[in-house]
This record gives sequence, C-alpha cells and structure tokens, in this order.
Amino acid sequence: MDTAKDARPGNGTTLTAAQRVLAILDVFDDAHTMLTLSEISRRSGLTLTTTHRLVGELHAWGALSRDPRGRYSVGLRILELGVLAPGGLQLREVAQPFLNDLHHVTRANVHLAVREGHDVVYLESLRAPDGVPVLSRLGGRWPLHATGTGQVLLAYAGPDVREEVLSSPLKRFSRHTIVEPAQLRSVLSEVRWLGYAVAASQLTEDAVAVAAPIRGPEDDVIAAVGVTVRCGTVSPQAMAPALMAASRGISRALGAPSANAPRPEHAGPRTRRSGHDMAARAVPRATGHLSRSSA
Repeated sequence: MDTAKDARPGNGTTLTAAQRVLAILDVFDDAHTMLTLSEISRRSGLTLTTTHRLVGELHAWGALSRDPRGRYSVGLRILELGVLAPGGLQLREVAQPFLNDLHHVTRANVHLAVREGHDVVYLESLRAPDGVPVLSRLGGRWPLHATGTGQVLLAYAGPDVREEVLSSPLKRFSRHTIVEPAQLRSVLSEVRWLGYAVAASQLTEDAVAVAAPIRGPEDDVIAAVGVTVRCGTVSPQAMAPALMAASRGISRALGAPSANAPRPEHAGPRTRRSGHDMAARAVPRATGHLSRSSA
C-alpha cells in the first residue's frame, strides 16, 4: 500500500492514519494559504495517492476548501471547531468590547493573544488606520520571546514552560530581539514586577509593543492584551494605564477573583509612576466598557 511509504522525511517512521491527516492540515501557514494537490503532497511528505485520497475526504467534510483552479485552503469547518475552544473565540467574544474601547482610546494596533506551546497565537488584531505596520494577524503565531503579548504569557507560565523556552534556541528577528537566556529571564522577572511588558523593536525595528495579562476564573493568566505603536510616538508607560484597565475589565468579565477585588489607591504599574501623569496628556480618557473597568 502507498501508506507504507508515508513517512517523515529522514526518519523512516511510518505515520498513523491520524498523523497523515494532521500532516496535510499542517502544510498550511502564512506563506502557504493556497496549495495544489502536488504541493500538499510534497510539503507533507505523503505520497500523491495518499494525499489525493485524504484531501478528498477532508474537502468533503469541510476541513479544506477548493477553488476553481484546483487549489486547496483551510475550510470553514475548522473555524467552527475553533469557536468551541474555551481559550479561543469564546474568549474573543468576551474581550471584544474592551478591545474596541482600547483601540478607540489609544488609536493604536490592539491584539488579543493566547499561548500555544512555545508560541503566541493571536485571537484578534485590530489595526489603526495610521498605525505602525505589524506582522501579527488573526490566527497568526510568533515565538513567545519576540512579542509583548508573548513575553507576558511566558512570564506568567509555569516554571517548566519558562525553562523549556529559555533552554531552547531563541530566534532573532531584528537586531533588538532578545536572544540571550539571561537577558530574557531578567525581562520576564520585570514583567511580573511591573504587571505589563514593553517589547521595543523585537520583531520589526519601528514598533514598540506594550502588553498586560488577562486572568480567568481560577485567577491564572490565560491570555494577554497588547497595543503596538510606532517607536518614538508615545511613551510605553503612557499606554500602560489604559491597557491595564482593559486587561482588568476582560479579567473581571471572565470572573477572575483578583479583578473583582476593590482596587487600592496605588493600583497600577508599580514603578515609573510618572507614566500615570504622562497618560493623562497622551491618552484620552476611555469611555464605555473601558472606563467602567477602570472604576
């Protein structure tokens, strides 16, 4: 049978039926959203016969779509399954009003993200008309160490996850990307102390990201919200109060105990207090959901 030849290149291991299906779905990414049957076969390492059979089954089920030119893309049935994920689109629906308010208040790019293994995955990405170009998009993923939301999620992840990332090669995307484990460890400690992350020029040279944690019903960090602006246009610390108000509002809507507790007068970033004064001038007061969440 052809399936006997379906093995990962270089290791000779025969794939199970489930692994062959997943191998086909795994060939699609940001740079390969539309693929022909032969391209899917080549990228998955499966024989053309097996690919033809499995692609046909996936297409019939709705996991793949086919255009008039015979090219395949991820189907809407996959999106329907994604809605059922507790940490996926359900979270996005709860967060959406707060993200919209934050987007209006800061006039910046706004992102909602969760952790998937050693990557950050974006559940929402709101673009500012005149904002700095960003590489993040809905459903896109990047390594945790190279983004503001990723650094937040890594900072509050379990020690085993942090050590796995710190002991793995840290890919460089710009000359400012943190690739030294000791430096990253220090940054993560600062994120936990401040309550938010500032990632300047990590993916692209002209962007600075500020991100804060979102807590779930068990008060653990389940997601992160972030804003991205052009370097030099506004102080990251000036963005922090509005950002943290949004993260607190989302956490409260999710039932996080700490978000429902009364806020002490000194609540907010624990250092660089001057950022609060700067925010009054640089960021207009939030309205709607965001202003209520900061009350």
